Amino acid sequence: METAGTHAAEMAAHGGIDLVQVVILLAAGVLAVPIFRRLGLGSVLGYLAAGLVVGPFGLKVVSDPQAILHAAELGVVLFLFIIGLEMEPQRLWSLRKQIFGLGVLQVLTCGALLTGVGILLGFSAPVAFVFGMGFVLTSTAIVMQVLEERGELATEPGQKVVSILLLEDLAIVPLLAIVAILAPTGEEGDFTSRLVGIGVALGSVIGLVAVGRWILNPVFKFLADSKAREVMTGAALLVVLGAALVMEVGGLSMAMGAFLAGVLLSTSTFKHQLEADVEPFRGLLLGLFFLSVGMALNVSVVLENWQIIALSVVGFMVVKAGAIYVIARVTRSSHGEALERAVMMAQGGEFAFVLYTTAVSAGLISGPTNDIFTATVIVSMVVTPFTLIGLRYIMPKPVQSMEGIEQIPDGLHGRVLIIGFGRFGQIASQPLLALKHRVSIIDNDTDMIRAATQLRFKVYYGDGTRLDILRAAGASTSDIIMICVDKKESATRIAELLRDECPLVRVYARAFDRGHAIELVNAGVEYQIRETFESALVFGGRVAQALGASAEEAAEVLQGVRERDAKRFELQQMGTGGIAAGLNLLISNAEEQAREGGVPAPSPEEESSIEGRQPV
Repeated sequence: METAGTHAAEMAAHGGIDLVQVVILLAAGVLAVPIFRRLGLGSVLGYLAAGLVVGPFGLKVVSDPQAILHAAELGVVLFLFIIGLEMEPQRLWSLRKQIFGLGVLQVLTCGALLTGVGILLGFSAPVAFVFGMGFVLTSTAIVMQVLEERGELATEPGQKVVSILLLEDLAIVPLLAIVAILAPTGEEGDFTSRLVGIGVALGSVIGLVAVGRWILNPVFKFLADSKAREVMTGAALLVVLGAALVMEVGGLSMAMGAFLAGVLLSTSTFKHQLEADVEPFRGLLLGLFFLSVGMALNVSVVLENWQIIALSVVGFMVVKAGAIYVIARVTRSSHGEALERAVMMAQGGEFAFVLYTTAVSAGLISGPTNDIFTATVIVSMVVTPFTLIGLRYIMPKPVQSMEGIEQIPDGLHGRVLIIGFGRFGQIASQPLLALKHRVSIIDNDTDMIRAATQLRFKVYYGDGTRLDILRAAGASTSDIIMICVDKKESATRIAELLRDECPLVRVYARAFDRGHAIELVNAGVEYQIRETFESALVFGGRVAQALGASAEEAAEVLQGVRERDAKRFELQQMGTGGIAAGLNLLISNAEEQAREGGVPAPSPEEESSIEGRQPV
């Protein structure tokens, strides 16, 4: 009699879903990505490497990566939908010059140059055109992932890159039409059918816009009133996949359909709910996409044709990066921005696979040639994370503009010297200025100085960690120096310099946490305060009053907390118990929660295990 476990195993092996493959794919991604991110190589390269290991040219766990790749493209689709949700129509309209100006310029220039490279590599003009234009279509998935991980999607340089990617997605439509015209079997009927296809594509866009504008919001309001969360999730996926399907039927890219759906819903009251519903699916499927790209790399084709593939990868990436850099500089981007864009967008992308497959179906290129082209694109995608890492070492450090910034003048003197004029320093200066004390202020952030100037503050440029700057700023003649910088290391360094060079000056400092406060005391500061301590106490006191405590009771409790905290800090300074000293003075809810839940409270040994941590 077979056991339930045997039956389950047979179901897994012979059913519609091979759970063994699913488990191994998930395990590969879960193991590889943290390792690669820890090494500074990025999650994309981790997924690609994991896919190569488990694919048909590695451990052969997956024998048909193309099937997974088609399913995983939904990750790119969902990614573009979320990007679209952040692109309100007004904002998208403001990018029209970048999309149809910068984007068109880059696509046409790179397309012409890469076609020339293909001809130099020995391909005929039509084949070289297909090869080069496919490589022009940058990987939306890789670039978007990099921008998202860096938090640069909303920045001006990031918006330019997004605009170019959108134009490249649109470019797949005329490129497919050109492939049909160039095909050796192309006849007048094929051209006519292609024109009909373009009409269908335009109809798809118009229909999708109409549905998004007049139907989606009322439908989502009706579904929200039903209070069924799973229905809202299903509706979100229905909108994304439905828009992708409409665009695919119209001959456009699925990603473009999802992006358009996101834009149409970007002003909806359900925008954040939709984003929350789609996000888990997006992350999982996007990771699966990169896994499948790694699996699709045909190692045998690469080894057999390594010379032409190596030449193609190097030639295409160098020429494309060079063209992007020149275009960026011509359009008034800085050297650093242009260099970063060139390296980030130098690779081919997933839409090249669509173009090459269409060219094979049209008889324009052969199957082996398609394998070489596809391998070239995949290798360029694999190389990109490494080139981005290399960019860190050659990328010029941003130079702060000194326009409108005053250096410290000779003889600067004030009763109080404030070093660092961010949020903390600005607020701390108010009582002193109200009492008409003479205050000198220095900061090394030029943007902050300009902002302070607009608020009618006089701030001089100077780095407080340099002894010569401190002397020029009048540190030795000041009564009090306030260290208000937001970096722990800088604050400690300034305190140590002042202790050694200006021992008679009283130093007050902003501390990050308890450990940093102890460092500052050891560095000789007369007074320090943790940056969130008092604001957090006032906040807790207001909540206590909202729960029924009188103002007097709240003030008494807060004073008690201050006194216990001061005693804890004194014990911690002595160094006998380290940062864990004085735990009995800290009011905790652990014992009460343990009594309610029937769980033993932490023992003194367990409490002492927090040694080395730095609570606020």
